[in-house]
Amino acid sequence: MIESRILTMAVLFGAIFGSGFWLSRAGRPHNTLILTVHKLISLAAVALLFVTVSQVSRAAPGAQGLLAASIVAGVFFAGTIITGGLVSGLNTPPPVMSVLHKYLPYVTLLATAAVLYLLFAASRQMVV
Repeated sequence: MIESRILTMAVLFGAIFGSGFWLSRAGRPHNTLILTVHKLISLAAVALLFVTVSQVSRAAPGAQGLLAASIVAGVFFAGTIITGGLVSGLNTPPPVMSVLHKYLPYVTLLATAAVLYLLFAASRQMVV
């Protein structure tokens, strides 16, 4: 069960990056359909990650590292979402926001990959 969620989150991240690249290549003003799909996929990934971490951390002994990594990934996710909202919502976003939104997704991906690894490891230790 956890393995399928991890795979689903990996697919969602691929879709987030794919739609983000598509959105950036489409230029401004942003295509509403692509932007909406990008935001909904991101929301689904965050929600699935939160639910999965919550469930595994309750069932797996010694999941403190998982919780700490999840908090770090959550902070990066929040930063990515906030900068993305500013970049898409403002006619001329501050250059720092554009730069942050260009690089924060990669940091978020790395932090989430660590969480997914820890989820997988913790799922192997879960009390059934």
